[in-house]
Amino acid sequence: MSAHVPSEDVGAPRAQAGPNPQHLLATLLGEYLDSSEANLPSAAVVAMLREFGISESSARAALSRLTRRGLIAVRGSGRPPVYHLTSQAIARHRARMDHFLGFGARPPRWTGDWVTVSFSIPQSGQAPRHAVRKALGALGFARLYDSVWIRPGSDAGPATKALHEIMDGVDGGRWSVMHTRFDAEAGPHGPAAAYDLAGLASAYDGFIARYADLRAAVRDGQVDATRALVARTSVMDSWRRFPDIDPNLPEHLLPAPWPRQAARELMLEIHSALGTLAEARLVQVTTPYWPDAASWITHFRASETFVSAPARRDG
Repeated sequence: MSAHVPSEDVGAPRAQAGPNPQHLLATLLGEYLDSSEANLPSAAVVAMLREFGISESSARAALSRLTRRGLIAVRGSGRPPVYHLTSQAIARHRARMDHFLGFGARPPRWTGDWVTVSFSIPQSGQAPRHAVRKALGALGFARLYDSVWIRPGSDAGPATKALHEIMDGVDGGRWSVMHTRFDAEAGPHGPAAAYDLAGLASAYDGFIARYADLRAAVRDGQVDATRALVARTSVMDSWRRFPDIDPNLPEHLLPAPWPRQAARELMLEIHSALGTLAEARLVQVTTPYWPDAASWITHFRASETFVSAPARRDG
């Protein structure tokens, strides 16, 4: 039994192993640009991605794909084209950054409520069975038993909607959505059995081990602006998967010691310490192609108790 499969962002590129240009460009725009009024030349995008070893052709292809997805748009009809973030992208970036940087800041408010889904599909219904499992995983459910899926909380609306869309019309298919509580919530037959908590703890430990040397270098002042941009982006790119794979269970269901807080503190320290340097490097590499870069490029800031959107510059 395993934790849920993380969902893909609507309109966002699919994350892949290695420096995927689409994913990387979306990350950079989300971290360092927070206005739909900024006119972004394509040459500046090429310069951004060059820092990460992305070729010009791949950078322009990523730009084109994000345009087709509606995250950025062409402004006017001039040549070469000038791009801008869409209002939809700005709202999405802010929400996602708040989600990434705020995750784990506070223990969840726990009521003991779980949403439980049970379904039955005839043996011939492989396609709808796969679709149900995929939809439930995307909604944060985990498989407790073969056809019994659970998630913390009490909001059953999204699951009910998804099951109607998939199961209505499936001959012989049945399903139920229930609000449940467990008599022995913390026991071996309780809901924690649905999650691979050992695997998740190992992932957090791996994150800490991977970036421990970088944190030491940051504390010693050994990270310059050139290294800061790539390092900070790598840390965020690695951290951002945890809010999607960690079900954020209450403390009494977690094995002790639980490494999430240590991992979050490491992420915040590096992310905060390198923000100004990374911003400066991005301004430096884009200004030759985008003279107004310093008026628009900024960065997200976070603390243990709150997340703030980038400060707008007077440009």
